[in-house]
Amino acid sequence: MDHKGWYDRTQKEKPFMKIEDIIFITAMGPPGGGRSMISHRMKRHFNCLAYPDLAKESIVMIFKKILGAFVASYSGEISAIIDQIVDSSHCVYMAVADTLKPTPSKSHYTFNLRDISKIMQGVCAADQKTCTKPLDLVRLWVHENQRVFGDRMTKPDKDVLLNLLIIESEKLKLKKTDIFNVERILYGDFISGIDGENRPYI
Repeated sequence: MDHKGWYDRTQKEKPFMKIEDIIFITAMGPPGGGRSMISHRMKRHFNCLAYPDLAKESIVMIFKKILGAFVASYSGEISAIIDQIVDSSHCVYMAVADTLKPTPSKSHYTFNLRDISKIMQGVCAADQKTCTKPLDLVRLWVHENQRVFGDRMTKPDKDVLLNLLIIESEKLKLKKTDIFNVERILYGDFISGIDGENRPYI
């Protein structure tokens, strides 16, 4: 990069291989979790751009608008818990991102805002006929968290996630025994068959 090319030492004449009209674009995350520090000697070749994470207020406002519009035709009981569902989603995301850091053996523990959006996308797939009370929506929310976060986690970390979800569910005045009165919470759109457009997520 400094000398606009390199010598090809595989050939006897060692011709100079010129670099022309090439733009290098790179991406990096902060050091840690198996990621090494990039030296200033390397970084000096680039124009470095960085961006901060969105503030909590912005994240919460965005998802409250999306979820609020989705449940506008649902019962008033469900509409009343939307703010708490979004706040709890943010709390779970922050706790997971802060406590479950990537390590060399768990390098895939990279959680970001896309995970919250996947959870909200799953909640917005609720079926109006079967999701009639707050408990139904909270169960779906718990399932989506376990699907988005839990499916990537080891068994001890899944237990940490479950405890977080129980704590957040209690803010909605729901007990663990209310939510987990079945062996496993599992949602899908395949129960009524794979054909047809009407495939409720139940």
